[in-house]
Amino acid sequence: MSGTTEAISHAKRDSEPRFWRSAALPHIEARSIEDGREICYARHSHETFSIGAVTGGRSLYVNRHAREWTGAGAVVLMNPDDVHACNPVADECWSYRMLHVDVAWLTGLQHELGFSENHAFRAFSQIMTTDAALFNALNGLHAILVDAKTDLLRKQSAAIAFFSEVQHRLNPAPLSDDDASRQLARAAEFIAENCRSPLKLEDICAAAGLSASHLIRAFKQRYGMTPHAYLINRRIQYSRSQLKRGRLIADVALDAGFADQAHLQRTFKRLVAATPGQYRS
Repeated sequence: MSGTTEAISHAKRDSEPRFWRSAALPHIEARSIEDGREICYARHSHETFSIGAVTGGRSLYVNRHAREWTGAGAVVLMNPDDVHACNPVADECWSYRMLHVDVAWLTGLQHELGFSENHAFRAFSQIMTTDAALFNALNGLHAILVDAKTDLLRKQSAAIAFFSEVQHRLNPAPLSDDDASRQLARAAEFIAENCRSPLKLEDICAAAGLSASHLIRAFKQRYGMTPHAYLINRRIQYSRSQLKRGRLIADVALDAGFADQAHLQRTFKRLVAATPGQYRS
């Protein structure tokens, strides 16, 4: 970010994504695109909670085992680690605004509001809504965040007000704390903690206390992807965090566990629908 507190990537064309980040609000990242008809995502997940507003066109939204057609006015939600993809109908000028939010920050806000005081992040049961007030509020927050003339206090206040509204308007999912869920969570945590290293299936099984056959079947049911695909997603998430710090792409590639920069470039483009250079700028 070259010493500045905020960074906005300026796309050369409407078809390229724009990113916003601020050192003063490190818990939020914004992304937008004005013409996403050529954008195509592979199924992927985020370590953040993500919420977006579809502002134009139509797309097929896949989240875990659900499939929904979305259009202008829709608000889509992705809980952390929910495998999803949202690709446009051909030849329609698809546009959206997306916010990626740090889970620890949002969990703290949930506790302050009286939700799940004794638990970690409380996921949401809905993956999409056409709530007009929420749609307008999301677009309003995005406009405030990316406006370089808006002061920090207003941005902080607007973010808290919006995500408090999200919490009150949308229903949290039922808590799941059975043994099987805990074992799968341990497997996911082990992969996340060791994503930069070569992993063997038996190492993940040992960490989770599951057999290989049960792990493969149950992990895909819970997370929507195999342990290997989850590992690659985690490497991309790590790469995003390092690129935000301005590190060289080649260094990030090797540090994240990719064979070389070209391997990172291909995988990053497939999962983020942007190049590492576009994301870092």
